[in-house]
Amino acid sequence: MSSFTEAQLRAMHDHYLEVANRCSAIQEWREWADLFTHDAVYVEHCFGRFNGPDEIYDWIQPLMNQWPNSEMTAFPHDWCVFDVERGWSICQVENVMRDPGDGSVHQAANITILHYGEDGRITYEEDAYNPMNFAPMVSEWMEIAKRHERGAQ
Repeated sequence: MSSFTEAQLRAMHDHYLEVANRCSAIQEWREWADLFTHDAVYVEHCFGRFNGPDEIYDWIQPLMNQWPNSEMTAFPHDWCVFDVERGWSICQVENVMRDPGDGSVHQAANITILHYGEDGRITYEEDAYNPMNFAPMVSEWMEIAKRHERGAQ
């Protein structure tokens, strides 16, 4: 049983989003990894399981600075549900690519589940997404970026 109100869960989640967007902008993910408790578990369906902020950071820092992940600039949420009884948030997150040069928007969604500890830090995160949605989106973005000579490698 959680001791959080919906307003508290929403505030913690908003802080998580703010930190993620700030870290993405500067391509430095330490602050984001430090949102997790020392015994946190992060399950990422394509990359595996990570434990604690240091292991999470050691995975996320190089991954998000590697092209084309480095071209993801924002992670807005289409919707979010707060489970007050459990202290969880469950959201659909859009992974938005940088403008490829023609003003078009390229994004693909994942579902993120977050569990919050009593100190407000994250004890568990799980990200689930369909790579079959990401691959065509990134390919299309790459084609347009190449035409506009932005971000294509």
